[in-house]
Amino acid sequence: QVQLLESGGGLVQTGGSLRLSCAASERTFSSYAMGWFRQAPGKEREFVATISRNGGSTYYADSVRFRFTISRDNAKNTVYLQMNSLKPEDTAVYYCAAARIYYASAYAYTEGSYDSWGQGTQVTVSS
Repeated sequence: QVQLLESGGGLVQTGGSLRLSCAASERTFSSYAMGWFRQAPGKEREFVATISRNGGSTYYADSVRFRFTISRDNAKNTVYLQMNSLKPEDTAVYYCAAARIYYASAYAYTEGSYDSWGQGTQVTVSS
């Protein structure tokens, strides 16, 4: 499994921005599609965004599309989530996850596809 460490969470006002980072320990980072999920208090964990191994394909949940951007730097073994126009309903613990996928252009948006998870980072958006 890949060791994943998220950072960049915090408290921000409505309309503000944050950039989450997730550093992976695995040298073969480029072998993994990456995803971001989140879990709000009292709710189940939900998909946010995913990016293919080569970074060429991305997919977003409807609730964050056009506001969030996922990207990756395979040379730095890091995936990012740029979050703009934040809303109170974006408040959650954000988790990054890694999925070993054969095809370089493929991604995954179901939890069951991911076999490595980070510990999470808290994002709080105040109204």
